[in-house]
Order: sequence, then C-alpha cells, then structure tokens
Amino acid sequence: MMPSLKTLTRLSVLPFLFSVAAFAQNAPVLTVEQRLANAEQAVKAAQSAGDNAWMLVSAALVLMMTGPGLALFYGGLVRPKNILSTMMHSFILMGVVTIIWAIAGYSLSFAEGNWLIGDFRFLFLNGVGTAPSDYAPTIPQLTFMIYQLMFAVITPALISGAYAERMKFSGMLLFTVLWMFIVYFPMAHMVWGKGGLLNVNGGKFPCLDFAGGTVVHITSGMSALVCALVLGKRQGAFVEAMKPNSMVLSTVGACLLWVGWFGFNAGSALNASGLASSAFVATHFAAASAALSWLCIEWRRQGKPSMLGGISGCVAGLVAITPASGFVKPMPAIAIGIAAGLICYTMVSIVKSKFKYDDSLDAFGVHGIGGTVGALLTGVFAVKEVQDVFNGKPVGLLEGNGGQMLNQALGAGIAIFLGVVGSLVILRIVKATVGIRATDDDEREGLDLSMHGEEGYNFQA
Repeated sequence: MMPSLKTLTRLSVLPFLFSVAAFAQNAPVLTVEQRLANAEQAVKAAQSAGDNAWMLVSAALVLMMTGPGLALFYGGLVRPKNILSTMMHSFILMGVVTIIWAIAGYSLSFAEGNWLIGDFRFLFLNGVGTAPSDYAPTIPQLTFMIYQLMFAVITPALISGAYAERMKFSGMLLFTVLWMFIVYFPMAHMVWGKGGLLNVNGGKFPCLDFAGGTVVHITSGMSALVCALVLGKRQGAFVEAMKPNSMVLSTVGACLLWVGWFGFNAGSALNASGLASSAFVATHFAAASAALSWLCIEWRRQGKPSMLGGISGCVAGLVAITPASGFVKPMPAIAIGIAAGLICYTMVSIVKSKFKYDDSLDAFGVHGIGGTVGALLTGVFAVKEVQDVFNGKPVGLLEGNGGQMLNQALGAGIAIFLGVVGSLVILRIVKATVGIRATDDDEREGLDLSMHGEEGYNFQA
C-alpha cells in the first residue's frame, strides 16, 4: 500500500528538523551586548546603503541639469542658426570639466590645504576610494567626489548664457579651463573645503552656503557680465528682434532644471535625512513663488504673462534658494522666491534695457543677481531648528545673530571679486592667444555652421 501524501511530507521534513536541531546545539550563544552590536552594525550598513543610493541619484539629477536641462533651456532661447553651438557649450563641458576634476580639481577643492586652496593629496584621484571621507561619513568618498563634480560641470556652463551666439569655440574652451583653476576651485575650497576661509565649520568667516549660491551662481553670474561686456554686443542687439527659436525646448529644459535642482539642493545634505527633506521642500516652494511673482509683475507691466517669464522666474527662485535651502523653513523659502522673482525681473527687463549690455540669455540677471539675493537673505532667515550649525547659538538675523549678515556679505563679495577680476584676467589671456570672438562673417552665418559645420534645423524638403 502506497504511503499517503501527508506521511511523505512528514518524512521529507524530518531531516531538515534534525539538521536545525544539530545546528542549534552547536551554535554559539550570543550575549545581549553582542546582539546589540550586530544590530547596530546592520543599522549602520542599511543607513550607508540608503545614503549612498540617494547621493548617486542626486549626482545623476545634477548632471541632468546640465545635459539635457541647461542645453535645452539655453538652446531654445537663441536663434535657429546658433542652437547647436549653444547646446554644445553644455555638452562639451560635461567632458572637459570631468577630466580637469579627476586630474586636479577635486584635490584643489576638497583636500585640506590653506584658507584659499586645497593641496595635492588627491591629485589624479589618489586615495579616493570606497572608504568614507570627512565630509560625508556614511557614503564612499568616490560618491562624494562624483557628486561634487556635477556642481563643477554646470557652473561654467551657466556662464555660456552671456556669450552665446558670438564666442569662438576654441576661446570658450580655453576660458573655461583657466576659469576653473582661477575662480571655481578656490571659491569651492574657501566655502566648502576643510580649512577654507568661509567654511561654516571652522572657517574664520563662516558663510552659510548650503548648495552653491556663492560658489556656483554668484561666480558664474558675475563672470557672465564681464564676458558680455568684454565681447561686446551681438550684431543687431537692441536694434532687431532676436526671438527664441523654440520656447518648447526651453520650457522642457526649465522643467528638467526644476526637477534636477532637488538633487542639487536636497542632495547637499549628503545623506537621506530630514535635512534633505527640508531642503527639498524649500527648493520647491521658492521655485513656485518666484515663477508666480515674475509672472505677476510681467502681467501688470506688459499686459500678458509669458512662458518665457514663467520659466525665467522659476530658475531665479531656484538660484536664490540654493544657499538657503538647508537653513530655512518653508515660509521664508516662499519669501526668498518672491524677492528673487521681483528683483531678477527688474534686472532682466528694466536695468539691462537701460544700460544695454548684451547678456544674451540673462545669466548675470538671473544667476549673478539671484545668487546674491539668496546669499544675503540666507543670513536673514536661517534658523537652528533646520540646521544647528553653530551648536545651539543663533544662526540668522531673525534669531538674533546680526553678525552673520556681515559674513554673508563677505562671502558674496569674495565671489563677486573672483568672478569679475578673474574673468578679466582670463579673457585678456584668451584674447592674446586663441581669440575670443567669432568674426563678423561667422556670426552672420551662425556658429552652428561656422564653428561646427552642421545645422540644428534642416528646412529643405
């Protein structure tokens, strides 16, 4: 007679039960302390894995801001004959800055050196591996390095909005390489690097800059103004209409910038924490309020709210909240966004028209001015409830730390000085070597054909 299915099941389980019993007899008995230690180790491993995942995603989001975000945003705003050359600025810098960063940029920015610049200990990424760094103890130093690289990539690309449609490609490349060494690396070290003059943790003049208001936006915006003035106006500027070739592309680019900015600001917490959540919320609220404030004043003054105004206001708000995002609550973030929208609109639509400097895509009006507004207002609204950077002491003006406004002004002033003076020196070097401006014929033909031998649009049948 065949055994039943129930009997067969019992017979198959018995060997397993015997093996479990034997293992239990031989297994060591863990003490309470050992169990707690194992649990703590498991928690730390899980935290490290979560933080690393968030930071890798944030790095990808920030890279997305340059290409496709900024490439589409700027590319759609120029004339059809210059769309590819404008997008090429963002694309090529993703490659050029990456190599510079690997060779020396990371070391000069984040190795411990003096108050101005880092030393050479991380040259060629020597010693940069999977062990954590002093800046981010729960993620590999490689992750921290690649995340900071994405900031370095987008910063010089922002400047291209000022010299679009008239700068030689070779001149742009040389300008960028020199600019990274003379302006960006020193500023990044002073604000974020260990031992830096403006570092909030131990610097002589601690400047609150959570994600790059001074390092990224003020330096690039002020350099943009210098480039616009030194190169001179485009042919026909302020005389003939220079309408965007595709507001659709620019709108898509601006929306990608908005999304990518969460990696830019919330990622600067360097972990998946409540601080990252706070920065995420502040970033979104400031972008929304700035877009609305820009549209409201435009609607009142010009009779119609435009898509260009909406996306310009959005970017202005994102710029202004960048230094403040890790220090302010949601309502002050809205206030910062409103201020950025109104002030940047005034610079772009009124001041530029009055003084007639040809900042092609308003890099100075949005990034230089928006970054300065954000840096100063960070000193007003920062509170220890969001981030207790001074160990229980008041952080911003409204909490009673009026002296912080001086540090914020000093940080902004140094960024302005580096951007202006550094760019003047660099442009002189570039002009004396490879040249900086395209010829009149090249400019009339369009830089797509004259510099790259191709066209963005082919309207032939």
